[in-house]
Parts: sequence; C-alpha cells; structure tokens
Amino acid sequence: MLHMRRTEERPLTVLHLVQPVDGGVARVVTDLVRAQAGSGLRPVVACPPGSPLALGAAAAGAEVHGWSVTRAPGPRLAGEVAAARRIVRVSRPDVVHAHSAKAGLAGRIAVRGRIPTVFQPHAWSFEAVGGRTAGLALGWERFGARWADHILCVSESERRTGQEAGITARWSVIHNGVDLDRFRPGGGGDRAEARASLPLPRGADADAPLVVCVGRLTRQKGQDVLLRAWRRMPVAGARLVLVGDGPDREGLEASAPPGVQFTGAREDVRPWIRAADVLVLPSRWEGMALAPLEAMACGRPVVLTDVNGARESLPPGHEEHCLVPPEDPEALAAALTALLADPELRASLSRRALRHTRSAFDVRRTAGAVAGLYQELVGMSGPTRKRTER
Repeated sequence: MLHMRRTEERPLTVLHLVQPVDGGVARVVTDLVRAQAGSGLRPVVACPPGSPLALGAAAAGAEVHGWSVTRAPGPRLAGEVAAARRIVRVSRPDVVHAHSAKAGLAGRIAVRGRIPTVFQPHAWSFEAVGGRTAGLALGWERFGARWADHILCVSESERRTGQEAGITARWSVIHNGVDLDRFRPGGGGDRAEARASLPLPRGADADAPLVVCVGRLTRQKGQDVLLRAWRRMPVAGARLVLVGDGPDREGLEASAPPGVQFTGAREDVRPWIRAADVLVLPSRWEGMALAPLEAMACGRPVVLTDVNGARESLPPGHEEHCLVPPEDPEALAAALTALLADPELRASLSRRALRHTRSAFDVRRTAGAVAGLYQELVGMSGPTRKRTER
C-alpha cells in the first residue's frame, strides 16, 4: 500500500520524479523546488544520484532521493518503476509531479492514479523520434494520460500538439518563467564588461559581432543547422559561441567552420548572454525553451525556430525579425545577418524583449500557478492541510 493509516498536520508534500539532470528540465525543477520550499511546502526530488540536479535541488531546499533511471525505456524499466514505488512509500507525497517522458512513464506506472499526479512533458517524446519508435511513444502517451490528473504544458502550442496527436487529458498550461533577479541587464558597460570577463580565444576581436547559442549539444537543439547557417554568414569577423555540452559535441566540433568557439557546460551562462549581440536557438522541437527567456530578460534580442513555445515567448511583432522555420540554415543565416547589420534594430528589439519578459515570465508567477494546480488537486487552501492517510 502507498499510505499508512494516520492523521496529522503537515506541509503539502510534492514528489518530483525527474530523469534529465541538466539543461532546461533541471533548471525548471530547481526553480520550482526553491519556490516551494520558500512558501512552506515540502518538495522531494527523486533523480539520478550525485547529478547536477541532485546537488542543485538539495541546495534549493529539497529532500533528495537517488533514483537510478536512464533516459531511454528498456529492460531496466521494471526496476526503475519498483524504485519509484519505494520512494513514493518513503516520502508519502500528496502530489506526484513527473517531469519529461521517461519519468512520466516510470512514475505513472508506479503510481497508477492512486495519488494526485501531474505529468509535465517538457516537449513531447514522439516529436523526438521517428518511425516505429514515434508510434510507440505516442501510443504510450495516449494510454498513460489516464494516470495523470493533469498534463501540464509550458505553452499553448505544446498542448495543441498533444491534443492533435489524440491525447485525451485534463490540460493545464503554465508558461515557463525565469529568475528575474538573476537574469537582468548587467551594470556599467554591460556588453563590454561581460566580454572582458570571458575566455575568448587568443587574438579574438572583443568588439566583433558575437552570436551565442546556449543549450545542450543534442539533435533537439539544432546546433548542426546553426553551423550550416554560419557558413553562409557574410558578416566580417563575426564569432559564434556554443555554450553547453552533450552527446553531439565531438561531431559538432569536427564540422565547425572557423570562428566558432565551444565553451563546454557552464554553471553560470549570464556572462555569455550579456556579451552577445544576439542569442540564437535553432531547435527542432521544444515545449518552451528557457534560454531565449533568459536572454530577453537580460536585454538581448533572440532568433528562434518556429517550434512549440517560440511565438508565445516573443513580444508581439517580433516574429518578422526573430522567427525562422526549423531546419532552414538559409533563413537562419539571413535573420542573424540582418540583426548583426542593424544596431538600431537590435536595440529596439532588446528594449521591447526586456519589458515583455519581465512583465510576463517571472518564475515566481510560474511557481505560484503550479502551486495553485496542486491545491486544486488535493482540495486545500494553504500550504498545510489535515491529511487522512489510507
């Protein structure tokens, strides 16, 4: 049984089941944990032990349980489900919040609706694969929806993708948010000051046009398309920096043209964002990417591919300059070239992006809306409630 018989006054306990331990999912979970701990909830995180997420979640105020779960489904799934079930018994959550495809699979099988459950896809698994695998992923999502009280999407377009794929669910849409106290324009010289603090290659012109891409080096984020676009860039002396690490790094480095720098993973990406003239994210699929929100909150213009969440991230009217079709290096190169060639346009887009992001994408608003969803599911009106355990 998942619950013991007793009644007590206690904080609302939320169990976050998470497989991705870096990148956007990990940042979303860490931000939620920090807000939940600060508001009197009891956040618990189950994720791979010793990972960046495990360390970050613990520092943010979570009780962390090691959960040795892999990214892909396979023969280890039964053991991962059993381990999730043990963590549920130990942590006794009021709400289970499963993040991303694999944790959503294992977590929903482990709980099977016996505890209020929120599933947050963070981009749909069936968009990431093709052929028979995509069909299997979609079939699972259609079936598994019965074991989620709500499917939480980070954009309306992500929700529409699920609905159009035949997933029947109770839907909630809560946009991602960023920490506006951390992601804000720098002081003083801002751009020049940021560049002076960075490890640029020897001989690099600190005043040269600089484009920055922040994201894991994976097929999803489309850095291979960006490198093909960069070969078409006519802007003399322009530099491209790829901030992040991932399984595709070796191949990307081997194919990169001159003028491209790879930084590896960075705990703090703000100096690179503030040093940029433009931030670019050429993703093949998303729910709603965090890096563009972080860049706009720092007062930087962005160029994005027209995938889920992109249009909802941008200020009204920015689509003409900031949005291109996915997998189109020619259009990507043209958009970047136009922005680098027009400082006044960049400045105008930056000002509007800064105002828009700071008014619409505060992570505190996101966390409050998520807490409201939990309260709806458990029928409570504050951070504590009388709980009768069964």
